[in-house]
Amino acid sequence: MFPTTVAGSLPKPGWLAETTRLWPAWRQQGDALAEAKRDATVLWLKEQEQAGVDIVTDGEQSRQHFVHGFLEAVEGIDFEHKVKMGIRNDRYEAMVPQVTGPLRLKGRVHASEARIARAYTTRKLKFTLPGPMTIVDTVADAHYGSRAKLAMAFAELLNQEARALQDDGVDVIQFDEPAFNVFMDDVKEWGIDALHRAIEGLSCTTAVHICYGYGIQANIDWKASLGSEWRQYEEIFPALAASRIDQVSIECVHSQVPDRLMGLLEGKDVLVGVIDVATDAVEPPEQVADTIGRALRYVPVNRLYPCTNCGMAPMRRDVALAKLRALAAGAALARERHAR
Repeated sequence: MFPTTVAGSLPKPGWLAETTRLWPAWRQQGDALAEAKRDATVLWLKEQEQAGVDIVTDGEQSRQHFVHGFLEAVEGIDFEHKVKMGIRNDRYEAMVPQVTGPLRLKGRVHASEARIARAYTTRKLKFTLPGPMTIVDTVADAHYGSRAKLAMAFAELLNQEARALQDDGVDVIQFDEPAFNVFMDDVKEWGIDALHRAIEGLSCTTAVHICYGYGIQANIDWKASLGSEWRQYEEIFPALAASRIDQVSIECVHSQVPDRLMGLLEGKDVLVGVIDVATDAVEPPEQVADTIGRALRYVPVNRLYPCTNCGMAPMRRDVALAKLRALAAGAALARERHAR
């Protein structure tokens, strides 16, 4: 009952990269960097196990950024001539690479970290990939001329890597789609289709993570502008409920999302965010259990997975670890409360 997991990313140790940064600079180079990435991956696997997390991840320790960690392995993208572009409907600006030709993978993207993770844990292993729509919203297109066509091209590449990750022994493959909360019409027109292409042929569990973003200031300011109720989920949950995705990971605690919207995900496992990544305050187990209890009014007990609201990449390592322990302790308390 209530198996726990995390949205994906975890903080980089100080000996691997800069800390408390969303896009940290590496501390090492060459073979030393590869070794440090491996060590950080093993470290966080064991920290998750020790904290009591049931479905663990590699913590994205080998990636500077959740999108660009994938793009670095793709041909047809020009990283040398970046352009300034508004992201998430101009919520913030960034210098992004350009798609300049047909896309193809240079080879495997995440083989090393997936195989290391699989070798060092016997627990269920989740691996995260950026979703097609979110990738499209993070690059400049100078070739395809259509966001939908570009998304399908990326979905093809994601599917190639996802199938290989499944062969590496990954139990859950999750696609991160924060852009789903911004371009709701596109989700229904082509976003779900792109996700379906990305999961084609997979027999492992598939998930999509849809949140309101990391706990960075641009996201905090955006959420403050959304009013007393955040209803983006209301527009896309019915389409997700009808989709072939197995699980949907959402933001819940300390959000203005009406709890009842979870009822629109009938038939899906719901990864309910019970840990807030936008604050350093550590949730008491009682609060985590209370959030789980609220969600149980709308999500069947066998489909509820306590999770974090989003990734923890920019967070202090000690705070993230304390929150993982709170996640596990709160889920244990909820099991006691609802076992009958």
